[in-house]
Amino acid sequence: MKHAQQMSRPQIIGLAIVFLWFFIGGIAHFAATDLEATIVPPYIPWPVAAVLVSGVFELLGAAGILVPSLRRAAGIGLFLLTLAVTPAHIYMLQQPELFNVPLWALWLRLPVQMALLALIVWSTWKPRGNAAVEDD
Repeated sequence: MKHAQQMSRPQIIGLAIVFLWFFIGGIAHFAATDLEATIVPPYIPWPVAAVLVSGVFELLGAAGILVPSLRRAAGIGLFLLTLAVTPAHIYMLQQPELFNVPLWALWLRLPVQMALLALIVWSTWKPRGNAAVEDD
């Protein structure tokens, strides 16, 4: 018997990419806190706290997607977290002169973020239920 919910090799690769993205990103929030805080839009209070809290959530989400019973919830959390940081990307596009990043790279972040959202959903979502299929 093979469970219908078993992940395909491409999904496992996608899951690995999502894990590495958020694991490395989460560490960066602690290793380069002051630099990360510079991209927090000025209307968000306590930028350092925002960076540290989001770093914790990135690391928790990265760990969570490795646990099959937590994968869906962690994926939802990482999806929402990715949406929550969108204002930082927009702020950087609105004020590119404040950042030592090429403008093309700032624009590229938006489609990359969309692809990341799709990858999170695809690699962490599985249908509910306990359906199984026979191996032939």
